[in-house]
Amino acid sequence: MRFAVDPWDPSYGTSLDTELGESAAQVALDVELPCAEWQPIDPDPSAVPPDAVLFVDGVRRVDAQLWVEDGGHDASPALCASYAAGVVCCCRDGGAHLLTSEVRRGLFTTAESADDVRTVAGTYKATRTAPHPDVAPAQLLSLAVQRELADTELAAAAAARSGHGVADDLLVVDGPLRGRQHLPRVIGFVKTHRSDYLPPQLGGVVAALRTGQRTPVFRLGSSWERHTWYLRLPCRPGAPWAGVVRVECSADLSAAEAVAHAARSQVTLPRFASTEYKDSRAPQNLYPIAGLERELRRRLGEPNLLYRALRRAAAA
Repeated sequence: MRFAVDPWDPSYGTSLDTELGESAAQVALDVELPCAEWQPIDPDPSAVPPDAVLFVDGVRRVDAQLWVEDGGHDASPALCASYAAGVVCCCRDGGAHLLTSEVRRGLFTTAESADDVRTVAGTYKATRTAPHPDVAPAQLLSLAVQRELADTELAAAAAARSGHGVADDLLVVDGPLRGRQHLPRVIGFVKTHRSDYLPPQLGGVVAALRTGQRTPVFRLGSSWERHTWYLRLPCRPGAPWAGVVRVECSADLSAAEAVAHAARSQVTLPRFASTEYKDSRAPQNLYPIAGLERELRRRLGEPNLLYRALRRAAAA
């Protein structure tokens, strides 16, 4: 019996769902090549890596689950969460360094009477979200935290761009590009695959990719539009989709500009790919992103201290 082991740590789920969900997105496959001519594309020898690569990421943590009294004997569920976003810059000559980071704390609830929670360890700013009859409260509050985290990431990216002083840069957002596609020279870096965007006859092109190769650029249209392509990072041979990531750029770019972004991603991203003995989500968890996550989690603060501070504030 022959088999291959996916290097992705199973405690993080899977990098590829065993049954990819059929996507409702409209797909235009002929952005770069006609559908009949699809094949793996080698790196462009004329493509040059940028002088600086800016990696944007954010982390979040629920510090406590609360119940907020909302008049009379009613109580609404709430989350106290800490979240942070930052940007690490990898310069061609200066190595990697943290450009900016920001930590925020919030109380997320549907309660009308919600107010800021002040503790000795910091203030949790009240963020009210409207109840939705078709969404479970826990999911509703989790989505509210994610929206605030995305806004923090956007603010961090804008601050980094205005301060690092390198004109030839590339901004890499960890995750889908939605909400950030208007930023200049930006790509989204999607590590996990949940939907099948390609027809069956083209799925084999992804499996046939060798290290550094990519698929042709195609266009996705759903609730938002973007150009996208698949890229295989350096990894040991094995599972058909091992080391494959999906990269996005704005749909506002022309086809030629999108292809140029794809070519630049080929000569930029593989050199930051992690290795199995150092990272359990190798190679997709790029080294700068992994380091940024660790630093941001450290800056969130000690969870036990924050929990005790919330308990004392509730008792007061």
